[in-house]
Amino acid sequence: MDPRRNPFAPGAGSSPPELAGREDVLETVAIALDRIRNGRHAQSMILLGLRGVGKTVLLNTMRRAAEGESILCVPIEAPEGQSLPAMLVPALRTALLKLDRGQAAMTAAKRGLGALARFVKAFKLSYGELESSLDLGEIGVADNGDLDSDLIDLIDIAGVAAAERKTALVLFIDELQYVPERELAALITALHRARQNDRPITLVAAGLPQLAGQMGKAKSYAERLFLFTSIGPLGNDAATAALVHPIEAEDCTIEPDAVAQIITVTRGYPYFLQEWGKQCWDAAAACPITVADVDLAHSTAIAALDDSFFRVRFDRLTPSEKRYLRAMADLGEGPFASAAIADHMGRKPSSLGPIRASLIAKGMIYTPGYGETAFTVPMFGAFMRRAMPGGAIAGQGN
Repeated sequence: MDPRRNPFAPGAGSSPPELAGREDVLETVAIALDRIRNGRHAQSMILLGLRGVGKTVLLNTMRRAAEGESILCVPIEAPEGQSLPAMLVPALRTALLKLDRGQAAMTAAKRGLGALARFVKAFKLSYGELESSLDLGEIGVADNGDLDSDLIDLIDIAGVAAAERKTALVLFIDELQYVPERELAALITALHRARQNDRPITLVAAGLPQLAGQMGKAKSYAERLFLFTSIGPLGNDAATAALVHPIEAEDCTIEPDAVAQIITVTRGYPYFLQEWGKQCWDAAAACPITVADVDLAHSTAIAALDDSFFRVRFDRLTPSEKRYLRAMADLGEGPFASAAIADHMGRKPSSLGPIRASLIAKGMIYTPGYGETAFTVPMFGAFMRRAMPGGAIAGQGN
């Protein structure tokens, strides 16, 4: 069929043609942000889930909806190795400039820009555009060089600026699990203080399943400050809608058995559904899309996922990390006992501790329970068996 009309376009953070099965979480966030803008309390939202469940898509959808309600949104992605101050500075600068737009007087937004400039100077960050704001604001606000106290000042004054303009300021942070514990604790503390001061500023973030534990470890009251919501694969009805409705919108259909087969092989994970939908459309010669088309598209869909979804993560791994993950793949679907992985590799569990810690830091594995290990990427075990058909090499060095 005509690839120009293919409704599916899988990609990192790309919105699917049908965002099915997420209505409840979208409504929960919309209510919370409306309450905060109107001076009422609501918990910040943290989305938790494996790769490929659509957390980034949900964050983007929530942000666009909030912007449509004239709520000021600050999108941030937390890459590995970048400090929280370095991420916050350009984002907050943009937000404060928007809040200050058209205001001639010394507004809270102007004071916020001054505080931000002093924050940059205190933490020796490079952001030349802010130097002209050093003469604004108050000396001693966000310029002490102590992340805890300075971030409290910065978040608070940003909240004051938002209140002055009768709106809310929302930090949308993706991949929050990459923020180091010390900096994560400072962010939680600052948001807690802003809430105590009734500032209309909040956080909506997404991360891998281990993020809940990281936040609880950083600050014990995190479980009360944040609403943690698990985002998993789609149920049968939602997965069906995600496939059927976009195809029907292009005046085509897909046979029920073909839908069932796609849902079975993808296990309802949204990214995989999109990839299989795309490949099945391209494989079909005409409507309706059939089971035969799904069979024909199988190898192409697997190859596309290997290249676009799995390989980019595999290529970041060291040889010892690859062997560890390959050993996990030998054991089945998981979760796996850490001791069982070590035993399979012919190693002592303690000798594999640094490798395991590195894989957790890279977001490749997590601990769903005490002494357990699981992949953060769905179906990664099957990919590892394809990528390393010879199996894990036991007894190798670190």
